[in-house]
Amino acid sequence: MPGLEPPDLVDLRVFLALFRHGSFRKAGIELGVTASALSHRMKKLEARLEVRLLNRTSRSVMPTQAGAELALHLEQGFQTIEDAIAALDPLRCYPVGRLRLNVPRDAARLLIAPVLPDFFVRYPQIHLDLTVDDQPVDIVAAGFDAGIRYRTRVPSDMIATALTSSLRWVVVGAPAFLEIHGRPERPTDLHRFPCVQMRVGDNSRFPWELGDGDAMVRVDVPGALCANETETSVAAALQGVGLAYCLERRVEEEIRDGRLEIVLPDWASTGPPLAIYYPSRRQPPPGMRQLINLVRERNALPTLS
Repeated sequence: MPGLEPPDLVDLRVFLALFRHGSFRKAGIELGVTASALSHRMKKLEARLEVRLLNRTSRSVMPTQAGAELALHLEQGFQTIEDAIAALDPLRCYPVGRLRLNVPRDAARLLIAPVLPDFFVRYPQIHLDLTVDDQPVDIVAAGFDAGIRYRTRVPSDMIATALTSSLRWVVVGAPAFLEIHGRPERPTDLHRFPCVQMRVGDNSRFPWELGDGDAMVRVDVPGALCANETETSVAAALQGVGLAYCLERRVEEEIRDGRLEIVLPDWASTGPPLAIYYPSRRQPPPGMRQLINLVRERNALPTLS
């Protein structure tokens, strides 16, 4: 009937409860409302549909023929709705789909790679599409769901979640290199040592930041080699090409087995954490919250609810 306002689902559920129980009192107990409230809703529903659905007496409630036919269709319809909602459960508990991330090499090695075995065991229906790139990128324009960068380099219009605590930066050198060239005792001594210069994402050369707070100094170190990513810097330091400046976490293994040593340990610098960033909190892509929590848990940070 054109022009009729469609009933809402609550009123239709009230009708079904009355159809099943044949009693306002029993239906009210199921729905947690008074019998008078149900009676008011039924009157409103019948007036909206312009069809009598129930015959009421002092002792019973019986469906009319129209009411019985409507109940049959509604039970099928509500079952379809419940089945459709239930089908979403795997997406809430076991996310399904593709997650596209853009991350720098240090983050890929230190944060993502260590959690991958656990991640894929827990969430086997996620396809993780990982682009490793130290260059800055507009993740929205490039079609990524999220990116990882140092917190201070995250665009201001993005939502950011820290994946680590503050990070420690150190100067390292190979024992053989230090035996030949000696050890710098203060930051200014670096001007006399071969160093592996750093080039950051925007292609500018990055001075080494040594120390914290007011004592921090920036040294534009000399060197025949300039690299834009850590792997090359560390490899060069291991081969005695020069001193390198990097995250302490990146060279923990090399320091532990004696292939590299920290120099100027009193001038280590504390830098911002690595953070994952994305454009909105609404409807996060499948698997992102789960991946964030695995990384944060591994880095001794509280997980997200």
